[in-house]
Amino acid sequence: MARRNELESATGSGTQALQVPGQQTAEPKKRVAYFYDQNIGNYHYGPGHPMKPHRIRMCHSLVMNYGLYNKMEIYRARPGSKKEMTAFHTDEYIDFLSRVSPDNMDAYAKEQIKFNVGDDCPIFEGLFEYCQLSAGGSMEGAARLNNGSCDIAVNWAGGLHHAKKTEASGFCYVNDIVLSILELLRYHPRVLYIDIDIHHGDGVEEAFYTTDRVMTVSFHKHGEYFPGTGEVRDVGAGPGKYYAVNFPLRDGIDDTTYKSIFEPVIQHVVDWYKPGAIVLQCGADSLSGDKLGCFNLSMKGHANCVAFVKKLNLPLLILGGGGYTMRNVARAWCYETGVAVGQEVGPDMPFNDYYEYFGPDYKLDVKPSNMDNANTVEYLEKIKQQVFENLARSQGAPSVQMQPVPRDLDLSDDEDLDDPEKRIPQRLWDKRVVPENEFEDSEDEETNALHGVRYAKSLRHGRASKANNQEQPSRTRGTVDSLPAAATKLSHPSTTTAAAVGASSNGGHHQNGTAASANGSAKGTAAADLETDGDVVMDSGSASTVPVAVGAGGATKDTEMTEAP
Repeated sequence: MARRNELESATGSGTQALQVPGQQTAEPKKRVAYFYDQNIGNYHYGPGHPMKPHRIRMCHSLVMNYGLYNKMEIYRARPGSKKEMTAFHTDEYIDFLSRVSPDNMDAYAKEQIKFNVGDDCPIFEGLFEYCQLSAGGSMEGAARLNNGSCDIAVNWAGGLHHAKKTEASGFCYVNDIVLSILELLRYHPRVLYIDIDIHHGDGVEEAFYTTDRVMTVSFHKHGEYFPGTGEVRDVGAGPGKYYAVNFPLRDGIDDTTYKSIFEPVIQHVVDWYKPGAIVLQCGADSLSGDKLGCFNLSMKGHANCVAFVKKLNLPLLILGGGGYTMRNVARAWCYETGVAVGQEVGPDMPFNDYYEYFGPDYKLDVKPSNMDNANTVEYLEKIKQQVFENLARSQGAPSVQMQPVPRDLDLSDDEDLDDPEKRIPQRLWDKRVVPENEFEDSEDEETNALHGVRYAKSLRHGRASKANNQEQPSRTRGTVDSLPAAATKLSHPSTTTAAAVGASSNGGHHQNGTAASANGSAKGTAAADLETDGDVVMDSGSASTVPVAVGAGGATKDTEMTEAP
């Protein structure tokens, strides 16, 4: 017995795990679900409009060619339905969005004024389908966080935070953030929303202004800047008083000063509010050099916010948002995808479908400029103390009465839809996550041919990039016979229960069939999204082809667009 006590005192405890020499303790590995639909880049707001959905396709190309798909599961979410969107928006507004088009817009002149559809939020071909893709990815990401199938969900097509209950605003039509938060509230008593877009997240704040179940925190430019809201004294109302946090900023804030306010404020909010889940809107218009922005954040300074929130070890939904210099948006969101999966990417850029956009340096980096920082230490400290005082006036983590949760839809994979001729269907390749101890990509030609992958050397850097040269089997879209009842409206947000987000029976990601909603008249071609603010202008293709994501197959292939039935 004495001998045993001596051993335990020498090693600490008899049950303590032995530390392997040289082993470093690291944060637990996160399971990441990544949502992308290849049709998202087809839509176009119109000539000269700063909002370009094509940036999401550019980001996805970088994600694939950096090999980040090996570290996460890739899903094509089912588009959001009208019934799901009316969990927040009014029936009349959603019905208008589903009916209006460039061909009949003259007949809806009064409705356009009523619903604030016009210059900033134009009517373009495929408008409602675009809203469905954006909302569907965010809602399904929240649903997968709820059922525990992932720790982090990423949807760069989401984050449209300006849309209101009954109107469009600031390039946003359907507020996917509110819809995803409503889904999270089905399982979590409290949800924290963080917004690092340069514009105030007014639509989300307004939706939850009178409830204590959602705390909104927004860091934004204030003062003669759209949307003009978000003063530090805007703290909520009724039961939601002091549960809205606004941190107004001035021009030119840099990485150091942004970190000095972001980390202590968020840490204080999390310690005080104790949220069950976090939604992080990563608007990239706060980067240096953005066409509509006036901040001076570098790519790594912006990504530091993602890394900090990730370390809080709470269910995390990462969304896109603003960002109007396309090449910088793609860089930042690709890098932040790497942060989410725990893999450092860059600085050398692999060859990809939009390689010429990133000239002349061809690096994965957004550097700050030499603009002046108008945010003095005294000003930031004053605002920070005011925020802490407002939080002290709240009740901290409010309790929530327990309620029965509606039954979730089955998110399991439908094996009946797999091609029986394929030993390993594409559905399983999309969900495969390569373990850390696996060797580098095989150079065996037979294995590569089996996976439909070939290697093409970059002329500039000599780096290997994957491209699919094998025709993929046709796969049928999964369907759902019925959807659960829609959520109650936000008449009393503290008792709101959102509808279960209906995910398709094939595991939540559609099987690729014909390109959805690809009408004869293009919804906006990649050629219309030419980036002209750099030294290189690239015509990325005609309207007759669409790059199709093939998940773990590694890259994209050009597939003829077929008109939807």
